[in-house]
This record gives sequence, C-alpha cells and structure tokens, in this order.
Amino acid sequence: MTRPRVLVGIPVYNEQQYVAKVLDEVRRYASDVLVIDDGSTDQTPMLLASQPVEVIRHAENRGYGRSMQDMIRWAQVDGFDWLITMDCDEQHEPAAIPDFIQAIEDDDADVISGSRYLKNTPLDDAPPGDRRAINATITSELNDRLGLSLTDGFCGFKAYRVTACGTLDLDIDGYDFPMQFWVQAAARGLRIREIPVRLIYNDPSRSFGGPLDNPESRLRHYRETMHRELERCADRLPAEATADVQP
Repeated sequence: MTRPRVLVGIPVYNEQQYVAKVLDEVRRYASDVLVIDDGSTDQTPMLLASQPVEVIRHAENRGYGRSMQDMIRWAQVDGFDWLITMDCDEQHEPAAIPDFIQAIEDDDADVISGSRYLKNTPLDDAPPGDRRAINATITSELNDRLGLSLTDGFCGFKAYRVTACGTLDLDIDGYDFPMQFWVQAAARGLRIREIPVRLIYNDPSRSFGGPLDNPESRLRHYRETMHRELERCADRLPAEATADVQP
C-alpha cells in the first residue's frame, strides 16, 4: 500500500521568537513543509529565508482563514493526499505529528481534529477563562446544530484529506474560519475524528486583534458567521440545523 503524501502547513505572523525552533522540530517528523507568512513585520521573513521549507508571503496581514485557504490550495495543486496544519507559537507540539500520521493511515476519516479537551494530562495548561468558555459555548452550539460530537471546535492542529476539502467553498479570512469549515464539513458529510493533543497556553495575553479581543464581540462574531453559513448550506443540512437561526 502506498503511503499518503502529507504536507505540514504552518501559518505565521510575527513569530520571530519561535519560528526557527518550531520548524527545526517539525522537520524531524515531516519532509514537506509549507509556511504562510501572513505579512510579518518583524524578523520572521529573514529567519524563514534560512529554512529549507516552502514559503508563501502575504504582502499584508490577511488573516488566519486566508492562510488556511492558501495551504489547502497549495496541497491540492501539488498533489498531496493530506494537509496537517499547526501553529508556530509552541502551543502545538511537533512531536504529535506522528499521531496524526497514524490516524491518517487508519483511513477512517476525512478530518482528524486535535482536541485539547478529549484527554486531560497533568502537563496541560489552564486556558484564559473567556477563551475556554467561548470554545465550550460555540462547540456545544455546533454539535447541537450539526449533530456532531466535537470536544474542541477551535484547535488548529488538524489533518485534512485534500480531496475532501475540494468539495468545500471556503472564503472566510479571519479567526472565524472554523465556523465556516465545520458547517460545510457537516453539510458535505465529511467523516470527522478527534485525537487528543496537549493543552498549551504559553502566552495567555496573546491578542486576537481589534474588536475580537473583547469576549462578547468575539462570541457574537463567531455566532454570526456560523448562522450565516448554516443558512448558506441549508439545502444540505437537516431542517432542525437551521431552525430559528438568529445571530
């Protein structure tokens, strides 16, 4: 059996503190690595120039969702079977990449999503209260609407079957990208599996930027995107998924 071709994709924005160390570690587990430099204004571009990885650079900051779209398109065009995405701030452990590879080779899912809450360990950090609360609220609402059983709707450590992503119409550029992704994944009947990853928060004060730093605004924004996507995919979802949809 031919082993699937796997690309590891990493969005970065002003990660000079971490980028070299993280990429050195990632390359222990993956030979194909793509970095999306989302308009960094620090030393990140210079540090990336010395790394043997593929780099797409945005001239200006376009958002997490745009970086996700770019990584999926690259994987499609270059003929990869799977895309593993992870962050570059040491909150995702490169040593977990083999766990995703094993889940990929089990060949029973189209989306393998890391969950920081599926299995607790003594090494886990405590997330900032509003982030955990919003994650739990939105994850519960996604499960109720879509008939899913997610425990972590926001973890960016994931593996995507590239052909399955080709059925999706993804155009959200910001941090609300997961709302669109989960609704479309459910509407297209993608098989979803979670695997445990460590809960790491090495910078609890890290900013979302602009109004999303306000928890109430962030929750409202996520719900608006989710509800808009539910309406957009209504013809592929059970009627109860879009019943009484209100932002």
